[in-house]
Amino acid sequence: MTIVGDVLLLAVGAAALALGARWLVEGASQLARSAGISPLVVGLTVVAFGTSAPEFAVSIGAALEGQADVSVGNVVGSNVFNIGLVLGGAAVIAPFRVRNVLVRRDAVAMGATTALALAVLADLSIGRLEGALLVGLLVAYLGALFVAARATADRTAAPAGWDPADDDSTARSRPWVDVGLVLVGLVLVALGGRVLVDAATRLALDAGVSEWLVGVTLVAAGTSLPELATSIVAARRGAVAIVAGNVVGSNVFNLLGVLGVAALIRPLSVDATALLGLAWLLVLTALATVLLATGRRLTRLEGLALVALLFVYWGASVLA
Repeated sequence: MTIVGDVLLLAVGAAALALGARWLVEGASQLARSAGISPLVVGLTVVAFGTSAPEFAVSIGAALEGQADVSVGNVVGSNVFNIGLVLGGAAVIAPFRVRNVLVRRDAVAMGATTALALAVLADLSIGRLEGALLVGLLVAYLGALFVAARATADRTAAPAGWDPADDDSTARSRPWVDVGLVLVGLVLVALGGRVLVDAATRLALDAGVSEWLVGVTLVAAGTSLPELATSIVAARRGAVAIVAGNVVGSNVFNLLGVLGVAALIRPLSVDATALLGLAWLLVLTALATVLLATGRRLTRLEGLALVALLFVYWGASVLA
């Protein structure tokens, strides 16, 4: 593949991400409204897992090829990107409030899984038994989400300030159309993210950049573009529950699901730099949780601070 070909693939991947993100948010939001499911639960599950599909594909592929640094670096870098640019960027576009349950249950779960990943990687490796533990915890977390959703019967129809019925593209009562939008959107964000990452990785590795640096920066940013695109669309529409749920759910899925399955397929051994990356992620996760807990909102200034910390991390990674 030539440089020009890779650049063209970057453009195609970006276009697929943008279109897929729009359809994914529209379909998921309308389904939540019509079925009486909390938009937060939709964001934590369907949207979060769908937008994490590129991370899953890239990390599994890297693990199979023996590129453990790329595999783990992708997860660590993607989570830093999600908190810094996706969550922080959404707040810069439109400051938002979050529900208490997101802070008490889901943000705490995100912090706990980050601390667990740091503990598991303390010996610079993840074996199959540890991978099975991570996957089992993900299944337990999903079970807890759905049990809580049924128990509370939360029928919050839509985020304040945005009614899908006001949008011609979602003003319909045909669930099958919404299901189709979600499925097509998921396919587009997954394929678009994969195409973009493959092209970007080839360009970077050809330039002599290390695998870990490629994983935590270029690959991580590329695989997180679905989360970014989806959250920008959701933030503009006022669907803040999906924005916050998308970030939290994606981070939990990356740490438990992506790392866990990758280790099950092939045990991973990483460079000591991984511990520094996970430590930074833990600090950033704790900071984001504190910011959300203070007033249950994220202001534009706080969003800018999270974005700035992402670039500080990238700068430190390049200099390391």
